[in-house]
Amino acid sequence: MPDAKRYFFCGVGGSGMLPLALILRAAGCDVAGSDRALDQGRTGSKFAFLRAQGISLFPQDGSGLDSGDQVLVASAAVEDTVPDVAAANRLGCRRLTRAEALAELFNAAPRAVAVGGTSGKSTTTAMTGWILHHAGLAPTIMNGAVMPNFVTPDAPYASAAVGAGDVFVSEVDESDGSIALFDPAVAVLTNVSLDHKTLEELRALFSDFVAKAETAVFNLDDAETVAILENASGPRAFTFSLNDAAATVAASNLTPEPTGAKFTVTDSDTAARAEVRLAMPGRHNVANALAAVAAAKACGVDVAAAAAALNEFKGVKRRLEVVGTQGGVTVIDDFGHNPDKIAATLRTLHEFPGRLLVMFQPHGFGPLKLMKDGFIDVFARLLRDGDVLVMPEPVYFGGTVERAVTSEDIAAGVRARGGDADALADRSACGHRLVAAAKPGDRIVIMGARDDSLSEFAADVLQRVGAKGAA
Repeated sequence: MPDAKRYFFCGVGGSGMLPLALILRAAGCDVAGSDRALDQGRTGSKFAFLRAQGISLFPQDGSGLDSGDQVLVASAAVEDTVPDVAAANRLGCRRLTRAEALAELFNAAPRAVAVGGTSGKSTTTAMTGWILHHAGLAPTIMNGAVMPNFVTPDAPYASAAVGAGDVFVSEVDESDGSIALFDPAVAVLTNVSLDHKTLEELRALFSDFVAKAETAVFNLDDAETVAILENASGPRAFTFSLNDAAATVAASNLTPEPTGAKFTVTDSDTAARAEVRLAMPGRHNVANALAAVAAAKACGVDVAAAAAALNEFKGVKRRLEVVGTQGGVTVIDDFGHNPDKIAATLRTLHEFPGRLLVMFQPHGFGPLKLMKDGFIDVFARLLRDGDVLVMPEPVYFGGTVERAVTSEDIAAGVRARGGDADALADRSACGHRLVAAAKPGDRIVIMGARDDSLSEFAADVLQRVGAKGAA
């Protein structure tokens, strides 16, 4: 239970802010917030949901802060000139980042499970939380993505689940260094690759992360993670692998399917085995499942119980999510936004027939500059003959930003290596291109992060493809 009783979230609709606000509200706190998207009239259903949970919403003009006993939760990047911040400073309110507020809750939990890594955090967090819930441990789960297993008519935005047990499961973020705030009993390290920080910075952050844990879970199929394991002396180590049968938790007899995967999971400590039929495709999602089984093992859940839960796992919103099929064309909504995530998606989809028509919306000009070469390389290598890539400019919701690298730089680099890639004026133009090009058997893939409206865009593309087929 948090010490503070009143919280105000500046940006309450964000993927990391919303679940934290829900958890604090469920803990009995008075929670209010504002959001630029609310002021701009975007994603209205999300804000209606928040109001239904008893969270008061205000314009982002400072009017929601009225007392010095409120705690302002806001990104460290939000400037003092923003009206909410100015009001909080005037009233003398305590200010926390989202990560700081989360860490206070997480570190106070009797059994805290943190999922870190460059890719797979949200999926592994959802899987771990579902296994523990299925096993009766009633965990509280903090995620950055909606978890369909916890969705109900009254809770369509279930990126958090509040349980009565003593386990708190949360993904933790390395991109802003806030992973250092967390003191987990169980630390899961899915993988390590270039994203928001240099590899040297990531190695230091993740090494410190696992060193604080009682038990740490490591991916034997990732060289950077193995290097961290080899230098880790503090925690008890559990390992997982699709390739090494000696791992603590290993997969065998893997059979890919268009919408999932079948495999056998084995606990090498007990020799226990169980069959899993996962409703998420791709080797990377099998790896995420193994990580979750290992994390659940650290909490006392055996392989048979973990496999039974995974057989009922419904996936994660915007992680290779099939929106639907119309006129023989399937539309897929995906969170891929760094080279590793994009590679995993493209490899998974290319295990089965069908051309890929990809729209990739970069999640900011900063990441686009940092990962320019990686983006060019992954699309140039993994898009096949006949595949198409279209890109609008990066998502932008205001503020000052350096536009040194644009989407055209990426498209030009892919074209120079023989790919079919174009940067178009805006997302609408990309949609028109995709719909016009689509033929039966194609898969349209909508990729990007930090923009909830991408799901609405994917649904609209599906509808337009259906209308084209009916014409």
